[in-house]
Amino acid sequence: MSAVRQTFPLSTQWPTIDPFLFVAHHLDDYPNGTADLEPDASLNSRNIGQDFDGIDGWNMYHGKNVPGFPQHPHRGFETITYVRTGFCDHSDSMGATARFGRGDTQWMTAGKGIVHCEMFPMLKRDEPNPLELFQIWLNLPAEDKMVNPYFTMLWSHDTPTVVSAGPNGELVDITVIAGTLRDGDSAVTAQSPPPDSWASRAEADLAIWHLRFDAGASWTLPAAARTDTERVLYAFDGSSLTINGERVDAGNGALLNDPTQTIELVAGDGGVEVMLLQGRPIGEPVTRYGPFVMNTEAEIRQAFQDYQQTQFGGWPWPSDDPTHGVDEGRFAHHADGKLERFDREAVTA
Repeated sequence: MSAVRQTFPLSTQWPTIDPFLFVAHHLDDYPNGTADLEPDASLNSRNIGQDFDGIDGWNMYHGKNVPGFPQHPHRGFETITYVRTGFCDHSDSMGATARFGRGDTQWMTAGKGIVHCEMFPMLKRDEPNPLELFQIWLNLPAEDKMVNPYFTMLWSHDTPTVVSAGPNGELVDITVIAGTLRDGDSAVTAQSPPPDSWASRAEADLAIWHLRFDAGASWTLPAAARTDTERVLYAFDGSSLTINGERVDAGNGALLNDPTQTIELVAGDGGVEVMLLQGRPIGEPVTRYGPFVMNTEAEIRQAFQDYQQTQFGGWPWPSDDPTHGVDEGRFAHHADGKLERFDREAVTA
């Protein structure tokens, strides 16, 4: 039996399978910034507030001055934001704030309701501000859809990376964002997800890994722990990936077959970068409308009604799109008062 069940092209938003809802890959070649953290470029040709046209290789998204996503609500699922390049400024209705990037991941459980914003500040004034991030939506089972909102930071310096070297020195780097990577008798486990996440259950067999292959490098994907686990590979950059002998060109994804088999992955002549999503399906009805993901239409209507009545706690910030200033480094100020802060040099270096 072929290791690949189906292949599909990748666009800005990638298709996926239960328990994941979707993956958005943002890749923006932002220009130099201004003192107000805005792009140092004219915005006259852009559809401000709804700019997804990729003019000059970048978007404002819903931002009016700074690119990003001003305050908006969520209920019933989780957002996992992995920032490879550039920075994201987070603020939310719990009173929490954060600035993260360069390999950091924020994992947020929306639960019964949260309002947050994600802005992309232009911190460098004398050089471009490229941004690359992945946002993954992970569903919550019905029993957890109304838990209290929560977020945690998976800082890059605490995120495990496994390096595999081939006979000629060609390397494969695996960044373990979620789950456990088992290789023979050894195992590497990611930092803990939020406590009410589907990923926090061992039986979910959930994994999120970023794989970077040198040209011609090979690596054996270990078998999943469960027979009903689903696995998807996204070859998002580079040349190609061969999956048990079947070539998939970069810019395409592959839904895998039997999760109990190991799979030989080989990069093409130009190397390749791959995201892996893996997990057992939750197996419940999914009803989604905009920022809400529930199990029934009635629950979606209730979500809109609750948001209109309560604003999910209200918005405590003076604007819909706050950023955290030019002098702030990477940090997270949690709703319970916990503060994590790193040197400014980590941002400007």
